[in-house]
Amino acid sequence: MLEVMIRQGGQMSESFLPGGFVNAVVRVGETVRRPASVRTKFVGDLLRLLEASGWSGAPRHLGVDDEGREVLSYLDGHVAWEPRQPAAVSSDESLVAVARLVREFHDLTAGTPLAGDQEVVCHNDLSPKNTVYRQSTGELRPAAFIDWDLAAPGARIHDIAHVCWQYLDLGPSVTDVEEAARRMRLIVDSYVLLDRQRLVPTILWWQDRCWRGIKTQADAGDFAMARLRDAGVVTQVQTAYQWVSDHRAALERSVR
Repeated sequence: MLEVMIRQGGQMSESFLPGGFVNAVVRVGETVRRPASVRTKFVGDLLRLLEASGWSGAPRHLGVDDEGREVLSYLDGHVAWEPRQPAAVSSDESLVAVARLVREFHDLTAGTPLAGDQEVVCHNDLSPKNTVYRQSTGELRPAAFIDWDLAAPGARIHDIAHVCWQYLDLGPSVTDVEEAARRMRLIVDSYVLLDRQRLVPTILWWQDRCWRGIKTQADAGDFAMARLRDAGVVTQVQTAYQWVSDHRAALERSVR
């Protein structure tokens, strides 16, 4: 993984981790430090729950450092943050593994106080850029998820819809609609999602919520959201929303 040195003291002590467009995330030895937020306590409680359950698909929460930053364990592996990736990252086998990993942590949080009156705790930002891939039988396969700072109580379908959108890159870049539909079916079958009729509407909900949220917060003066808006993300998500709307019938047929 590419790292950029930001502090020296005989040897590199802190390094930026790539892909953090919103938060400045650094590695310090075998830990990751990121700015604390109002979500820090919830995320800490969630990661401790997953650790106590013996689940290895998330970093360990190690507390807060003397600069007030959240401290997490560093997960070694390949994070798919660059546009061009090895074929194994987007293979059918990797999609199956992603869906099963999501099912595992959903089941571990179902019925817990952290889920409250919702089905489970959702990650709410699942994508290849937030996935650690490791070698398994000679190929890269998903092993863990990072960036849990948006985690919150929610419905299982919320995370699965986000997975379909992000891991299949649903939008104008898709050249074969039927193939995308087949792979969407592979995800929901691997997760064993029961509530399928709302899947495509939930993908559209995510996309609409995403671009509106970025625009609203950017207009309100949020620097990070303004960077996303100025980088064209609002337009990109609006275009993806239109693509899913245009191909809604084919996508819905695939998961019936």
